[in-house]
Amino acid sequence: QVQLVEAGGGLVQPGGSLRLSCAASGRTFSNYRMGWFRQAPGKEREFVATILWSGESTHYADSVKGRFTISRDNAKDTVYLQMNSLKPEDTAVYYCNARWKFIDPYSAGSGSWGQGTQVTVSS
Repeated sequence: QVQLVEAGGGLVQPGGSLRLSCAASGRTFSNYRMGWFRQAPGKEREFVATILWSGESTHYADSVKGRFTISRDNAKDTVYLQMNSLKPEDTAVYYCNARWKFIDPYSAGSGSWGQGTQVTVSS
């Protein structure tokens, strides 16, 4: 059974940076795609970024492109989301996701999920 544990959220001022981490366990992830999604109050969960476990094929939502970077450390079975130039509209609960690599990477209805970590961008 896949287990995902996120960490690294918090309160940051606009323009600041945070790095989220997602520790994955429970199976071999070589055929998986890892992703980050977020959900703001009153809104649906939305796609943020995705990466194949091999490190190839990264994709980003237009709203975060150029500011966020997804990466993984296979030795630690951990996926990261480096978030720079944060804006108030980035405020949300951020969720780590793991799914079989042939499943649509953008859908918020597939795969296994972590418990989420709160990111608040405010002055």
